[in-house]
Amino acid sequence: MKIMKKVNWFFRIFLVLIMVQLVIGVSCKKDDDDDTTPDKTKFEVLGDYLTANNMDLSNMLDTWIVAPSAVNGNEASFYIMDIRDQTAFEAGHVIGAHNVALTDVVAEAANAALPILVICKTGQSAGHAVIALRLSGHADAQVMKWGMSGWTADFDLWTGATANIAVGNAEWVTTATATPAIWGNPTITTSATDGAGILAAQVTAMLAGGFKGVVAADVLAAPASYYINNYWAEADVTTYGHINGCYRISPMKLADGDMQKLDPAQTIVTYCWTGQTSSMITAYLTVLGFDAKSLKFGANAMIWDALTANSAHNWVASEDYTYVTGP
Repeated sequence: MKIMKKVNWFFRIFLVLIMVQLVIGVSCKKDDDDDTTPDKTKFEVLGDYLTANNMDLSNMLDTWIVAPSAVNGNEASFYIMDIRDQTAFEAGHVIGAHNVALTDVVAEAANAALPILVICKTGQSAGHAVIALRLSGHADAQVMKWGMSGWTADFDLWTGATANIAVGNAEWVTTATATPAIWGNPTITTSATDGAGILAAQVTAMLAGGFKGVVAADVLAAPASYYINNYWAEADVTTYGHINGCYRISPMKLADGDMQKLDPAQTIVTYCWTGQTSSMITAYLTVLGFDAKSLKFGANAMIWDALTANSAHNWVASEDYTYVTGP
């Protein structure tokens, strides 16, 4: 009996010690949690990686476009990727060009021993390709301005795209642009966890999604359905006006927190003069996890007559350069 009592006594002491340890453990765990910074989101991990590796949006928009006149006669100085469909390519392309699908530009870049030049129909979808290439280590990749429309009138899609649909439209205004609020970040869904892995996965997904564009008529018909950003200087907005309710966020740098001024719950529409810069921006925002679209042909499709005196910002005419046909 005495032995049983001693066993019970020791058992009770043992239980008390266990309970004390559990209380202390929980208390310490709580203190540890209180002192630990929450894990970063994948958007934050990606953003830190991009800024640390000189891949902020401002870096992407550094000397990214080349005029057809600078390419003509210098074709051998570039590794040219023509991302038009095969039929369009075989109907006529710049000598030495390689016909490459948008989804394959990063893989194709492994064959490039020269600076990469991307050509499309109008200089717009090429912006998506160049963002993918620059974010994948090919920092010298560039767009040929105006695409094949600028190379020869035989493939001109620009002249017919210029328009004045915003002139006299109630949604084109001269009031001050809206003041952006600060929003949360978009959610990035990928199994990758480090910056390089997240970036590679996001670039692949962006290319697989194809060119993201929207026509001016749709935006002007329902501007409140989009989060619209006018990528102009303030003086240009004052001179030409803007889409009602739009913002003017520029230069949109991760390092400055500008991306938090974009509402991740809405479709982000960026417009510029010609739709070429906005294509670059749209691709970059898509990589960051935003639902983004580029307004096709930019202001050229909305206020063409107002821009004709400013040749730096509007379509002028096709060149008459030689091209080759076939594969």
